[in-house]
Amino acid sequence: MLIDTGPIVALIDADDLHHSRCRSLLPSLPTPLVTTIPCFTEAHYLLGRNLGYRGQQTLWRWRQVGTIRLHYGNSTEEETMERLMAQYRDTPMDYADASLMAAAETLRDLHIFTLDSHFYAYRFADGSVPQVFP
Repeated sequence: MLIDTGPIVALIDADDLHHSRCRSLLPSLPTPLVTTIPCFTEAHYLLGRNLGYRGQQTLWRWRQVGTIRLHYGNSTEEETMERLMAQYRDTPMDYADASLMAAAETLRDLHIFTLDSHFYAYRFADGSVPQVFP
C-alpha cells in the first residue's frame, strides 16, 4: 500500500485533525507502507513546521525500522508524472500526487492511503481507479 503525505503527518502529529482516525487504522495496514521521495520530502517539511526536528526524527525512525519504505522513481515514472499533471491540471494534481500514481502503476499496487479527495478523480493509464484508503 502506498501512503500520501497527509496520513504520514497525521500519524505522527497528535494535534493533526486526522490523527486519531489514521492511528486507529494503522494496525490493519500492511507494512511496510510505501511512499515516494516527493511525499517523504513534503512530510518532512510539514512535520518540521509543526513539530520541529522531533517530528522529522520520528519519520526517519519509521524508515529505519521499516514502517515506511521509500520508492525511488525512474525516468518512465517521471514521464508518467508529467503526463498526469497535464491531464489533471484543472483538478489539480500536484507533484507528490503524481509521484504516488506513477509509483502505484510501477509497483502494481493500486491501494493508496490518502486524505486527499482528488484521488477519487484520478485514473491509471488502463482506466482503472486507485483504491483509496480509508
